[in-house]
Amino acid sequence: MSQTTNFILPHWLYWGWLAIMPLVFMWFTRGAKPSDTPDEETAIKVLAEEDPALHAPGNVFTRGLDWMTENSGIFVSLWTVNAVCVYFYEVISRYMFDAPTIWAHQASYLMFGMQYLLAGGFALLHGDHVRVDVVYIKLPRRAQIGMDIFTSTFFFIFAVALAGTCLRFFLDSYDMREVTEETWQVQFYPVKGAMVLGAILLTLAGVSKLIKDIQLFVRSAGGESA
Repeated sequence: MSQTTNFILPHWLYWGWLAIMPLVFMWFTRGAKPSDTPDEETAIKVLAEEDPALHAPGNVFTRGLDWMTENSGIFVSLWTVNAVCVYFYEVISRYMFDAPTIWAHQASYLMFGMQYLLAGGFALLHGDHVRVDVVYIKLPRRAQIGMDIFTSTFFFIFAVALAGTCLRFFLDSYDMREVTEETWQVQFYPVKGAMVLGAILLTLAGVSKLIKDIQLFVRSAGGESA
């Protein structure tokens, strides 16, 4: 049997589905809060001990930033459902009908790339970034918070430089209406736009953490428990 290609996913449907599908899921699951398993509860307690700012009350401004960061992370996490469906379709099409797609793999790895970029702020909010704490864990609690405040300077230098560099990449890509080199030739500038948005979300999550760290540092100076 000669190999043929089948349905080609339109570009507008790909981008539209990525934008709308998570909102539909979030709408139908609103108000539903899954209970934490014992292992998850233990992990939360450990993280709270390592970094109390993760669960500090903050203020109205930080709660707004945290809400935005939390929901952006949930939004992009739901894209994973698409990958499962797309690869299932590709396997059936390729091995049962000898009609491989020209878009399934590329659609998924572009989506995962954007997911990785956009989830940085969510990971920071939940303390999921790698921590190098050989010296940090030996410090008293107030000194740890003070070190977090001090090292946030380097974080913001990185985050702002990342946002500026990504913005330049995005503008150049948009000006030339860049598309991928493969046969599908989907627009590539939205991916670089996701780099900018991801850097902004990461920066805002860092702002929220810094404010909560400062609040905890001030409270600890007054003798309150951090």
